[in-house]
Amino acid sequence: MIEVDRLSAEKGSVVELDRVLLIADGDKVTMGKPLVAGAKVTAEGVDEARDDKVIVFKYKPKVRYRKKQGHRQWFSRLAIKEISLGHGARKGGRRSGS
Repeated sequence: MIEVDRLSAEKGSVVELDRVLLIADGDKVTMGKPLVAGAKVTAEGVDEARDDKVIVFKYKPKVRYRKKQGHRQWFSRLAIKEISLGHGARKGGRRSGS
């Protein structure tokens, strides 16, 4: 399971992520430049939640200025179902040939 910034995916809905940076399968590693061509990750939305509170405190000495503010960021939990390489992606992490 992974946590990402909040998506418009409801619980149980399928999400396709097509911007894949790296795929590792044991010793086989495929890195993109910057993205892996044709790679796709299929995930299922598990739930949405809020992260821990972050306190923002602004203070200026000798001026009696203090401002305290809190923020809780929403995020989505996704369960990965499938990772596909597609046809444009290389298999393995090194170039063959020269």
